[in-house]
Amino acid sequence: MRLEAAAQAQGFQVDRFGTAGGVPLLGLARRPGGTKPNIYLSAGIHGDEPAPPLALLDWLERGWFDERAAWHLCPLLNPTGFTHGTRNNADDVDLNRDFKSPRTAEIRGHVAWLERQPAFDLAICLHEDWEAGGFYLYELNALDLPSPARAMLAAVSTICPIEPAAVIDGRPTDEPGIIRPVADPLLRDMWPESIFLRHHHARLGYTLESPSALPLPKRIAVLQHAVAAAVEATVLRPFE
Repeated sequence: MRLEAAAQAQGFQVDRFGTAGGVPLLGLARRPGGTKPNIYLSAGIHGDEPAPPLALLDWLERGWFDERAAWHLCPLLNPTGFTHGTRNNADDVDLNRDFKSPRTAEIRGHVAWLERQPAFDLAICLHEDWEAGGFYLYELNALDLPSPARAMLAAVSTICPIEPAAVIDGRPTDEPGIIRPVADPLLRDMWPESIFLRHHHARLGYTLESPSALPLPKRIAVLQHAVAAAVEATVLRPFE
């Protein structure tokens, strides 16, 4: 498996926290010494969104995850969906709605892995949107920390339009390309990964949405531009 081989070559600790369709579910961690921010990236929870796992694979194979941070990656959370090009897993469950009381093996394993990790200073869930004409993001920032959201939009705008709609996916935007939803987990019946992270693990969280109408290489580049901008802003922020 290319993801696992690339991770091992780059010095990541590789945890197999389950399997799906015979493919291992991977949690990857690389922790350099010193005081570094803990950064988490996830991809592939919706199998019909191939750009996110391919973006992380490309970076793993190119050695992008360097000494700037302690990295925590889950690069392909829904391998059966990825193989078949379906949003849901093999049991037709949307894994990104299964985090409140997990019933799928994929998310039970994922949550168990997350519980073994430190709190994240930055958590980013990578996605695509088949309906959007431009890039946008969700921000969960309950502590009102310095936000890299505008830096991400600025980086992406050099290669992709920013979604201009005032309402995206039924939610009003706070400013073009940025949605800041109510993040109280108790108000949600079904938790996506981002809400679970907000409640348990992440001080600052983002869900990034690359427009699926773009060619695949461009979608990958859009996500990488956004993540790189967020990482740069986070690394420059002082940490205790």
